[in-house]
Amino acid sequence: MKTRPAYILAHHVLTPLGSGTSTNLDIIASGQTAVIDTRNQVFQGQGICGALFTETDWESIRSSFKEDLTNFEAMLMQSIQAALTDTDFYLDDPGTVLILASTKGNIGELQDGSEGAAARAGLHESAKKLGLLLNYHSRPLIISNACISGMTALLVAKRLLQSGQYRRAVVAGGDCISPFIIAGFKSFQALSPHVCKPFDKDRSGLNLGEGAATILLSSEPGRDSLAVTGGASTNDANHISGPSRTGAEMAYAIQQAMKQAGVRPGEIGFISAHGTATPFNDEMESKAFQQAELEKVPAFSLKASFGHTLGAAGLLESAISIEALQRGWILPSAGYLSHGVTAPVTISTSLTKDLPLQHFLKTGSGFGGCNAALVFSKITTQ
Repeated sequence: MKTRPAYILAHHVLTPLGSGTSTNLDIIASGQTAVIDTRNQVFQGQGICGALFTETDWESIRSSFKEDLTNFEAMLMQSIQAALTDTDFYLDDPGTVLILASTKGNIGELQDGSEGAAARAGLHESAKKLGLLLNYHSRPLIISNACISGMTALLVAKRLLQSGQYRRAVVAGGDCISPFIIAGFKSFQALSPHVCKPFDKDRSGLNLGEGAATILLSSEPGRDSLAVTGGASTNDANHISGPSRTGAEMAYAIQQAMKQAGVRPGEIGFISAHGTATPFNDEMESKAFQQAELEKVPAFSLKASFGHTLGAAGLLESAISIEALQRGWILPSAGYLSHGVTAPVTISTSLTKDLPLQHFLKTGSGFGGCNAALVFSKITTQ
């Protein structure tokens, strides 16, 4: 059944490519990437091929605030405040909900072994601190659902607006990379020594990235009348880290999201895929697209531009894709040269502009078998 949309009033992303959604999209469209070989730069020899902020970047981000904030907290604050600029959103308004999404938050704080490290590492502590600094009327909601955390947060916000509990929502997400996170992905042999190649036959794993994003939603349309029109999540219960081998559960989430949005497969202009460049994820997603009758819709992954930003990925990539929808752009899937998945899906290989796009689909998946799909649309209002 078609559901009421959640209107998008503003958005902002912060990555090593730059600050601002439009800025990041322009840089991506120019063919640049934030993914570099950081072997001799970070984490005492645990360097990776990834998209990480430098210490100079972090000093600049933290210096924006007088308070003692961790990198994770400062990054989120900067994105939230930038998104709120020139809007009439007020976080002391009980009609506004603040939702924070992250997979690991301040987990890197644990490595110093100090007495207060465990307290600083808790997501609830960061949420409490940010809520006070932003003059929020309550405790922020926390969504930590593996790598679909940002998408789940948008879905929760949409449902809260539909229920009438709130009129507006500030959805923000971020993740920082630490030795703990690198060690985890290395144990899966999932990290590529090169810039990743989603959906390509020569893909060899993912790149990790850091970043934050914020999207402001309302139950009332804004100037541009963009909206989240549909969304769903599923769990395939296949494996603690490996996704479904059939793609059926992701396909079901996609079909439910399109049903809520009231759109058919042929009306989807492009797919902003999860596309991690790991063997199992890309294969699963491509099968899901085919099962949802989307094999002819251009699909791309942004992971080769700023890496896999974990819990922020779905939110950050949604914002970039919203900006692309506004411009009528379909982005290329960087790193893709030769088809490397069994399903006959259409991977975008070039930047296409000035298209009459009306809708796009965003997909994501994560450890534990979680999947999410969201439909974003241009809406004509009277």
